[in-house]
Amino acid sequence: MLYLASQSPRRRQLLEQIGVAFQVIDVAVPEVRAADESPRHYVSRVARDKALAGLAAAADPHAMVLGSDTEVVLDDEVFGKPTDAADAEAMLRRLSGRTHEVISAVWAVDARHQDSEVCVSRVRFAALDEATIAAYVATGEPFGKAGAYAIQSRGGVLVEHLEGSYSGVMGLPVFETARLLARFAQRR
Repeated sequence: MLYLASQSPRRRQLLEQIGVAFQVIDVAVPEVRAADESPRHYVSRVARDKALAGLAAAADPHAMVLGSDTEVVLDDEVFGKPTDAADAEAMLRRLSGRTHEVISAVWAVDARHQDSEVCVSRVRFAALDEATIAAYVATGEPFGKAGAYAIQSRGGVLVEHLEGSYSGVMGLPVFETARLLARFAQRR
């Protein structure tokens, strides 16, 4: 049985898109970056921690668990989810007119194997004025989203250019996830 260790409805939707059957298992994993940890290592570690926590919670000796994490990175700073409207506005101001990276990592684990994929996309925001930022934050959409935006919804109008994986920016890179699942299935 495949489990998805995620509370994200977007990850569920994206995993459904590639046609695999799965069950959701909720996990709580601390998301704290170590002082000397690179953004890429941090995102991958959190995704792995989620997968391992899901494996422990599944109580199924045949379980295979996917864990994923996605973060926005600008100037080596990881932008998590905004804590409030002021935090969301500050993030959007910093992203305005600039190119940032979105790092998505996905791990597959079972009792005998662990494997992963990492996807890095580059996203350039248009220059945003204060009215645009305030209006977007007022929609409530930035909350619960890394970097305070959702490319698949209203936040898509903020994005001037995307180089990489649209689904990776949403939270689960479908190409990399399908490749990981295929590779993992060959080992089982």
